[in-house]
Amino acid sequence: MKAASSIPPQASRRRRTITRHGQLDEDYYCWLRDENWQTVMLDPSQLNAKVREHLEAENAYTQSILEPTSGLRQEIYEELRARIKEKDASVPAPDGAYTYYVRYAEGGQHPIYCRQKSDATEEQVLVDGDLEATSSNYFRIAQCRHSPDHELIAYTVDKTGSEYYALQIRDPMSGDDIEFITDTAHGDFVWASDGQTILYTMLNEHHRPNRILRHRLGSDPAEDAQVYLEHDPGFFIEIDKTESGRFIVITARDHAFTSELRVIPAEAPSTEPFVISERETGVDYSLSDDGDRFVILTNADGAEDYKIVEAPVATPERACWQDVVSHEPGRMIRDFLLFQEYFVRIESVNALPRIIIQPLNDGEAYTIEFEEEAYDLDISRGYEYETKFLRFTYSSLTTPQRTFDFNMNTRERELRKQQEVPSGHDRNQYVTRRIWAKSYDGTMVPVSLLYRKDTPINGTAPLVLYGYGAYGICIPASFSPNRFSLVDRGFIYAIAHTRGGTDLGFQWYQEGKLEKKQNTFLDYISVAEALINQNFTSLGHIVTYGGSAGGMLVGTVLNMRPELFGAAVGEVPFVDVLNTMCDETLPLTPPEWVEWGNPAADIEAYHRIRSYSPYENVAARDYPPILATAGISDPRVTYWEPAKWVARLRAMKTNHNPVMLHINMDSGHGGAAGRFDRLHEIALVYTFILWSLSRHGEPTTP
Repeated sequence: MKAASSIPPQASRRRRTITRHGQLDEDYYCWLRDENWQTVMLDPSQLNAKVREHLEAENAYTQSILEPTSGLRQEIYEELRARIKEKDASVPAPDGAYTYYVRYAEGGQHPIYCRQKSDATEEQVLVDGDLEATSSNYFRIAQCRHSPDHELIAYTVDKTGSEYYALQIRDPMSGDDIEFITDTAHGDFVWASDGQTILYTMLNEHHRPNRILRHRLGSDPAEDAQVYLEHDPGFFIEIDKTESGRFIVITARDHAFTSELRVIPAEAPSTEPFVISERETGVDYSLSDDGDRFVILTNADGAEDYKIVEAPVATPERACWQDVVSHEPGRMIRDFLLFQEYFVRIESVNALPRIIIQPLNDGEAYTIEFEEEAYDLDISRGYEYETKFLRFTYSSLTTPQRTFDFNMNTRERELRKQQEVPSGHDRNQYVTRRIWAKSYDGTMVPVSLLYRKDTPINGTAPLVLYGYGAYGICIPASFSPNRFSLVDRGFIYAIAHTRGGTDLGFQWYQEGKLEKKQNTFLDYISVAEALINQNFTSLGHIVTYGGSAGGMLVGTVLNMRPELFGAAVGEVPFVDVLNTMCDETLPLTPPEWVEWGNPAADIEAYHRIRSYSPYENVAARDYPPILATAGISDPRVTYWEPAKWVARLRAMKTNHNPVMLHINMDSGHGGAAGRFDRLHEIALVYTFILWSLSRHGEPTTP
């Protein structure tokens, strides 16, 4: 580790020029990208020495600037940890003769996967994450699944943060790993019904999941049969099973909501997969099965907010689809589950979710009711198909997560678990609200708010404004115990549900991508202005905060309206948009051309992206204090994006506010994997926020 220094690192300028569509682009900091970056993702120790020296100098500078706040940082870390129930466990999920659950040990960083026989109390540990992680700087288990006969366990492990997962198969009786397959994708695999065959997804040389292979236990993985190969680099593939367990489903999908599904009977895993419906641009679908029919969620036939159809298993092609739940504009059907006697769907209206239960034999559909202004819901798949119980979770910005088992016959709900906050949490001391802000074009944008009841709403409160607005992803109004380290210090926490997500339906997403991407940024700025005008905060007392594509939002609005903000946090920010989208060798570039455009081939996309890409638009202006984070093995937002952005900001800004980079030299996109290690990174961000606004007279103590 380089010694701490209060002098900001000055990255050397090495001019590189490239002509695109007749325009000359200059990039003085592209040398920060290691030529062997794919090797570095797998082994960070291979990083170029000059690049490593600069990145370590960045970490040392950040440490030096925030050194006077080390006591506050430790205080916040202890607060964050005190809100976590250290010895904890999930609600057991029944499956035949066993119940399966995940627990954490006192002081443990990683999950421990366990089971019990349904008629016994003795625990069997299947995979002990703490034990497995002892020899790794980074360790994450993505999936752990038992075979249908309960005889074997398969689990996937990433030991670098690069999202290259090893698939390991374990005999739970001996505890020995008996099979090992490398370079699988995101822990994506399924067991066939025989308990001896696994189908899994593999990554190609560009870190894209493009192949499904079939492995028979006892055989050489090098000889695994190829079940499916995706030729289009814009499509990712994944594999799953239907709730009944009867079918294995291979999904190919792009970011433009085009999908194509292939199905294999789980009882006959060597069967050639058959296509449900050939891919058609803009037509998305997913499915489950119910006896002799497939039930399909789709946006076909102009159902942009989705509808549900059915088709015979024998003839599942598009021409045979018949509506079951018709399309209703403004009602976004997000997901569904099929049980033997019930059909459950989760949908959202006016940016709020709801659960609908439909008995399959007879009876009217009904809705499970909730009361708060803003909240989050999720439905759990579980293992059992022949059950009358639905497991779902509920939380809000003020209410810790509650896990319920809902009897779909009697409509009674049983609270199985409530998230505990050991240091204490009284939800009645806080307010959660949903307000609407008018954007530049008159569009009303939903905003979720969290604050203490005693926080003055007179313009004096500091405010964190979180945003994302991409890929159709919604940021839920769910409970996060971490936020209270800011809220209890007088902050208002706000989430701007800008265009680019599907918060208000699919059209909300369409209005925030490609040629309409500016709407995301202008919505966010309009929300900030509305929060000032409604006296929630004041000019210069807003912290702009976002991660990944939300970090791009942060970088763009800083270039557009820096005076609005008193500080900025970009976690693994996607800020080098133009250069990344011109480089088809990067993992996510071809799949994301449908989201941003292809600036290498399309002159309009080039000019559009260049007009907002944060890196290219850094200018000689005053910027607030800025903190960016990165992960050295990140395959999604490569480490050099925030490193280049920070270097350019520091060279061009016209005031003395610091620009800092914290780069985790042992992890990837999600930061540290251990549940307590991750808290150190959150404490760093929160300390930076408090320190930045305290320079303008804001309080830093409760």
